[in-house]
Amino acid sequence: MAKTETRLTTKVAEGTPYQLDPSQTIRAAEALVKHIKAEQKRIESSAAKKSLLTEGDSSEEEAADEEDVPVWLVLGTKKHVADQKRLKPSKIVLPHPINTSPTTRICLITADPQRSYKDLVAHPSFPSSLSSRIGRVIGTTKLKAKYKSFESRRQLLAEYDVFLADDRIITYLPKTLGKIFYKGTSKRPIPVNLAAGVKSWKDSEGKKVKSEKGASAVGAPQNVAREIEAALQAALVHISPSVTTAIKVARASMVPQEIVENVEAVVKGLMEKFVPKGWRNVRSLHIKGPNTMALPIWLADELWVDEEDILEEKWKPVEGAKEHKNEKKRKWEEWEDELLEEGDKPVRKVKKSKEQKAEADNLAKEAALRKQKLKKQKEEALKAIEAPPVKAIEGTEKSKKSKKSKAIAA
Repeated sequence: MAKTETRLTTKVAEGTPYQLDPSQTIRAAEALVKHIKAEQKRIESSAAKKSLLTEGDSSEEEAADEEDVPVWLVLGTKKHVADQKRLKPSKIVLPHPINTSPTTRICLITADPQRSYKDLVAHPSFPSSLSSRIGRVIGTTKLKAKYKSFESRRQLLAEYDVFLADDRIITYLPKTLGKIFYKGTSKRPIPVNLAAGVKSWKDSEGKKVKSEKGASAVGAPQNVAREIEAALQAALVHISPSVTTAIKVARASMVPQEIVENVEAVVKGLMEKFVPKGWRNVRSLHIKGPNTMALPIWLADELWVDEEDILEEKWKPVEGAKEHKNEKKRKWEEWEDELLEEGDKPVRKVKKSKEQKAEADNLAKEAALRKQKLKKQKEEALKAIEAPPVKAIEGTEKSKKSKKSKAIAA
């Protein structure tokens, strides 16, 4: 039977090929959501017997956790999209936010003094729906003093779902929080502008509140709340020096159409701001769950960015290579004056420290002594070979005399 060739992705019928095909994206989203739900049912059916010590609300907590299964967009590029790793994430606004649960626990990390930011969250004009989710407001000084050990930082990481931080101090947090927070990207602190609307802040009586400028400036409650909501509703982009970047764009509990709209918004933001040369530098786009295979939604036909990346003719040496070679030769000729001849091998002068010189002198002396000793032993051996032993000569002379005496007596 003849094999039928099946394509992983389909190109758009009209317009430029450098765009997502909505039908392909919706098909991949539906398949991914279906697979995640089927996998959850399979795990539930094959799970061991429930422990009698578990509380009655455990099933509701498990269901809530299952709804929070993330959906990731995996971007593959032809060339690196960043020269260095950046610990401060960027944000892309999503049409369907991910962090909308009223039970989300938020930790807000602020500049000193922290009391002014606690008063900000407790202000009457600050939305109660948001302040109820902010479980803790902590300053940098107290953060350094209280969370020094690895275990305490791990407990802090597990205690809250989202960490927000003042964008003026976020670059100092990697040293304070350590690798437990930054080895992954799921709970890295999200930058927030806590000084938004400094001049327009009014208290409950309508009087303007004077705020200090600089690192301790506190913004207006309504403006800061708006900044926090925007940060919670955005997709975080952690650009790293590689050709693969994963971005959390949705949840498995969403409708496939909502997932598609979020994916399209993130792809548009990536092409406009983060990927150099846009679609020309994109190799692939996939969506996946935490433990699923990646489903392709867009694949590139060509594997290069520019036409100059392809060599149509036979390879030729780069212009200036010969000059580079001549430069090396000239430098070597300049070094010839600094060379010492040791035997037939030219050796370049190398500056040595006093200890190295002393060690080299000791080794040279030991080698000279060994040579002298061996020379003496060799001379003695040669003398012993050339001259016969004295005892042997005396023995031969005595034997001759005895023979002569015997002959005379006879």
